[in-house]
Amino acid sequence: MILTVTLNTALDITYRVGALRPHTSHRVSDVTERPGGKGVNVARVLAALGHETTVTGFVGGATGAVVRERLAETTGVREALLPVAGATRRTIAVVDELTGDTTQLNEPGPQIAPAEWGAFLDHYEELLVGASAVALCGSLPPGVPVGAYAGLVKAARAAAVPVLLDTSGEPLRRGVAARPDLVKPNADELAELTGSHDPSRATQDARRRGARAVVASLGPQGLLALTPEGCWRALPPTREHGNPTGAGDATVAALLSAQVEQLPWPTRLTRAAALSAATVRSPAAGEFDHGTYERLLGQVTVTGVSSVA
Repeated sequence: MILTVTLNTALDITYRVGALRPHTSHRVSDVTERPGGKGVNVARVLAALGHETTVTGFVGGATGAVVRERLAETTGVREALLPVAGATRRTIAVVDELTGDTTQLNEPGPQIAPAEWGAFLDHYEELLVGASAVALCGSLPPGVPVGAYAGLVKAARAAAVPVLLDTSGEPLRRGVAARPDLVKPNADELAELTGSHDPSRATQDARRRGARAVVASLGPQGLLALTPEGCWRALPPTREHGNPTGAGDATVAALLSAQVEQLPWPTRLTRAAALSAATVRSPAAGEFDHGTYERLLGQVTVTGVSSVA
């Protein structure tokens, strides 16, 4: 079982409009609602890849009830969310059908009380038993300590469960220091962590700060991986237009599934780049077309890099 942690779960709502123009009214052509938050998206992709997955985090209020109901309908995903007094947030994605671009609006999430956080720590340690890997994903809701991910990384390591961290800002900085097996920042998150806008130097710095391996998502420039086994770049075939909301989450799912399957790094990166591109083409985060994914697998280029200095 793969465990995904989404402390700031959400109900993802996607609107499609013919063309998005500021200061005007829009007629929405299509609306979709999905359980969301980065770890939830990761779990859906993992389930579609054939991996048994458990989702945990916080959930509350009427929005949270919808999230739980929808997750119960998701094949291959077991819901183990912890109820809290506050209401689960919503995220709004507005897709411009003319350009293919997406505008994202994210609510902050519920206030988590100290007792609720303490209850989650106990819940998390119970779920680690029997887990083959764990993904710690996304933002922290108000009230959760900024060093929360560092503590969750340490708990996973103590339980001998491989742990992937995908967050940003101060939670990422503190989490990296706890020595996760893998971190997956995007270019902006990596630059904020290290102070360098050169991805090659920044990935080296991120490893020095504690991460065992670093896979940086660089948008159209693909992926850059620095690992104990070597360094690689993975380039997608073309720039994809569509909904990029879940592209990074698909990358996490691909890397985690390939780690559990003990695949070599070039194969992991090929899967990650192809799956990320296939997810962009999907109308909703956490979904992809298997035919598109299989076709893109043969179009990804992975090359070894002798040095990232």
